[in-house]
Amino acid sequence: MFDLTTVGKYLVQEGSSLQSQYLDLLTLRFERWWEDLSEGLEVYGSRFTEDHMSRLVRMIVKHACERPEDLRRLDEVRVLRPNWFQSQKMVGYATYVDRFAGTLKGLQQRIDYLEELGVTYLHLMPLLQPRSGDSDGGYAVQDYSKVRADLGTMEDLEDLATSLRRRGISLVMDLVLNHVAMEHQWAQKAREGDEFYRDFFLVFPDREIPDQYERTLPEVFPDFAPGNFTFDEALDGWVWTTFNSFQWDLNWANPEVFLAFVDIVLSLANRGVEVLRLDAIAFLWKRIGTDCQNQPEVHEITKALRAVARIVAPGLIFKAEAIVGPSDLIAYLGVGHNRGKVCDLAYHNSLMVQIWSMFAARDVRLGAFALGKIPSKAPTSAWITYLRCHDDIGWAIDDLDAASVGLDGYAHRKFLSDFYSGEFIGSYAEGLVFQANPLTGDRRISGSAASLAGISRAGDDRQLLDLAICRIAASYSLVMAFGGIPVIWMGDEVGLLNDDHWSEEEGHQGDNRWVHRPKMDWNLVDDKGVHEVNQRILNKLMHLIGVRKGLMALDAAVETEVLDIIDPSILPLIRRHHEGSLMILTNVSEGVRYYPISEIFNNGISRPYDALSSQYLKADQNGYVKFEPYDHYWILQGE
Repeated sequence: MFDLTTVGKYLVQEGSSLQSQYLDLLTLRFERWWEDLSEGLEVYGSRFTEDHMSRLVRMIVKHACERPEDLRRLDEVRVLRPNWFQSQKMVGYATYVDRFAGTLKGLQQRIDYLEELGVTYLHLMPLLQPRSGDSDGGYAVQDYSKVRADLGTMEDLEDLATSLRRRGISLVMDLVLNHVAMEHQWAQKAREGDEFYRDFFLVFPDREIPDQYERTLPEVFPDFAPGNFTFDEALDGWVWTTFNSFQWDLNWANPEVFLAFVDIVLSLANRGVEVLRLDAIAFLWKRIGTDCQNQPEVHEITKALRAVARIVAPGLIFKAEAIVGPSDLIAYLGVGHNRGKVCDLAYHNSLMVQIWSMFAARDVRLGAFALGKIPSKAPTSAWITYLRCHDDIGWAIDDLDAASVGLDGYAHRKFLSDFYSGEFIGSYAEGLVFQANPLTGDRRISGSAASLAGISRAGDDRQLLDLAICRIAASYSLVMAFGGIPVIWMGDEVGLLNDDHWSEEEGHQGDNRWVHRPKMDWNLVDDKGVHEVNQRILNKLMHLIGVRKGLMALDAAVETEVLDIIDPSILPLIRRHHEGSLMILTNVSEGVRYYPISEIFNNGISRPYDALSSQYLKADQNGYVKFEPYDHYWILQGE
């Protein structure tokens, strides 16, 4: 396509306004990331013209000129320490601004709370200007250059990012890549007959080609948005709408879309955003005869976007929101020639699903098998581990995985849906079924962590409450110790329950995911000692965070290994760090269990010391360590 010498000439011509020292630095970065950029752009072939390249370089220089001095300094720090996000000191928190603090300025007043909690990574859910009314929780963006008016302004966002950065907290934001709201100016211009912008979307004159695609396309929201195409009268055609009729998929085969998002990415980076969550990234490239997810071009485009970001803003990293099977997920962190070149972070969706599965079944064998077969990631990347998020829980249980441990995949998924919706006899959970699909039997689940773990159903029963609290602590112990950046969903730390009034807010009707997006109850935090159950949960999570930050074995560069199962209710994991191994043992049941201490010895830990209780483990006369209900140990070699 293009050679570096030619592109270098563009850079010198356009960069005449830059200080010579900074231009030299930018040139060095261009040379460093040129291979990734040029390889990624090969998906466009001859469609990416000399004009496109010239405009791309001009865009890079423009944003480099505009990058604030404090962010340029951050860039240099991150270049010197590129593994900053892999540290065991990283702890995340995710929330909607309005649910947490009302506005961006209001959130400024709650930074003390986040700092006390130990947060170093704050993910603010969609806050760029969405369409009015139903916006799929903010994921139907109308304007990428503005913040929702009720939350504040772009200047407020920049001020918040600066305040957070000074307190050691990285700002994380969503960037919706796959689609825009039908009210976005690109879509509006397309509807007005502008052919340039019509090509930003996938529009078909009749149903012939859409029907070919539909033969292999799944439905994301079969209840309220069946199908993947919507007829639009102004376009006089069928436009691709994977998620909702008001969310128009973008045509990423058009290099103009790539350039438009380069501008958006670099603009947000210059506002102080340090991590971009690439929403619905798996859907970017369409190919007939497939499910149009995880296509190879997705990884190449992301690699090119990341290379551009590295040239202008090395302080920025990418996180893949790809809720796909484990075999497909690892590619978002890079495999083969792309190893470590795609995204820096990715959600470990499988861990989240398997935690809920293990605790419902009181059996770790399926989880151990599924987690144990996930390929190792690039050592320069990290997982995002979590127990809950803004979204529903989809039971991504592979049929072959289930069969390998003697289970029927369909039956187990049904059991999990029944269990967490409270329909299963003896269930402690109180969740809601989301998007039931009678054709596939798929029934996803909405609900807060506390309600799904049994706090709601326990009522005033002291014994049941104790079990539910221990269940939350044991679940979050796995999230904190698995490796990567653990992220707490807002309110989990104080045991917020389902919002029984979720459907009463405008735009929320029909989408029961709002049941686990309640507003933060600050009384539970501020009135210490008054709300005993909530305070106990907060204390347990803060203890996990505090211990985690002192354990080098939890650095994300280290892989987690699944050990042989000795007791079906105890999950054994180990992280072999050069400073010493960390063994993680978790009882996923309310029963008393026993684990042979010889298994701990066999993994090189001769004097087992539990970092969580600050005590040495002792075996009974038969050589077994006793586990009370939901006991969890982080075991090191004692002195």
